[in-house]
Amino acid sequence: MFRIETFVLHLFQKGVEAEKRAISFLSKLRNELQTDKPVTPLEDELPDAALWNQYLDYQRNLSNGNGEPSWFQSPWLYVECYMYRRIHAALAQNPPIDNFDVFKEGKAQNFFESQEAVIALCTYFQELLKNIKDLDEKQLQEELFKLLQVSLWGNKCDLSFSAGEDSSQKSSPLQSLESLIPYILVNDTEKLWSLLVNAKKRNTDKSNVRFDIILDNAGFELVSDLVLADFLLSSKLADEVHFHGKSIPWYVSDTTKHDFNWTVKQLQSANHMWMSRCGINWEGNLKKGVWVYHDHMFWTLPHDFSSMAEVAPDLYADLQKSNLLLFKGDLNYRKLTGDRKWEYTVSFHQALNKFHPAPLCSLRTLKSDTVVGLKPGQGEQIQASEPEWMVSGKYGVVQFDAAL
Repeated sequence: MFRIETFVLHLFQKGVEAEKRAISFLSKLRNELQTDKPVTPLEDELPDAALWNQYLDYQRNLSNGNGEPSWFQSPWLYVECYMYRRIHAALAQNPPIDNFDVFKEGKAQNFFESQEAVIALCTYFQELLKNIKDLDEKQLQEELFKLLQVSLWGNKCDLSFSAGEDSSQKSSPLQSLESLIPYILVNDTEKLWSLLVNAKKRNTDKSNVRFDIILDNAGFELVSDLVLADFLLSSKLADEVHFHGKSIPWYVSDTTKHDFNWTVKQLQSANHMWMSRCGINWEGNLKKGVWVYHDHMFWTLPHDFSSMAEVAPDLYADLQKSNLLLFKGDLNYRKLTGDRKWEYTVSFHQALNKFHPAPLCSLRTLKSDTVVGLKPGQGEQIQASEPEWMVSGKYGVVQFDAAL
């Protein structure tokens, strides 16, 4: 007994020491950020460190000798990503807390505080499944559009955007869809429908229709993405769905493999018939291999997606196997468009800067000041009455681009 107690005490002491070291790392990071220190190379030995340090060299070259890249004098997307990578390093270098997700508690809270909305969505979906085989093409299209909108507005639940404050979905997400349509500034859902229907018609027994979702937030948004994925399979619009999440804790509420599996388990064990049914079915989809979860280091690098073919050719080649890529959320949009201050009327196609592994669509509520693909005068008109329109999360886009 004495040996077990000694071992537990030793583990506890190791944990306390690791925690102190991690806090010291984070305090140093905070000081560098607040005082606009130069961005420093990563000193850890994690697999992506060399790529991060190469990217810092690239930023140095961009400055044309005008000093070192610093926190206030560098592209916001780069230093924001760098901050989350440094947070990860603070823990990853300090076992036994090296696998601890500092954002886990906030993500779990967001999920539980959205219970009412999760129940409403699961109930709606399970009722829909009872009659899905009897729906004609027009009705299927209507249901797809509804679930795409739920997935779009689910993107409002973002703990990074809300600085960790309550951002849960409190009410049924289906009741307000009609009233939110005017706030979708670009709505290419018809193009998505056409692509899926045509892919299904061209499909032979030998080739499956594959749909990929590049995930954003855990919590309610993830549940809305899983419902959409289940609908695609159940309606036979797709034969397999691939999910892409983050390999490390990222941007507070971004989905990791643990979040994905935890969410399915929570639903499975829920004390609500339709929530539980969803969880059981989704576990079955994973076991059958019609749902596949992937993570890749590239999603947590600072690079625009236009660099993917060069930096992560394996990921690019995998995405090329898809019939349609659905990119969720604001960060993915920023990386799709290079996070530049584009003219509002620049086409989505142009802003993608030759990133075309497969036909793709972005579902995003606006939380940062970059947006493309608007009609002439559309952005200026909103700007006149709502100066914060690009960052408020009130407006959304469903933007499609067919691969070349």
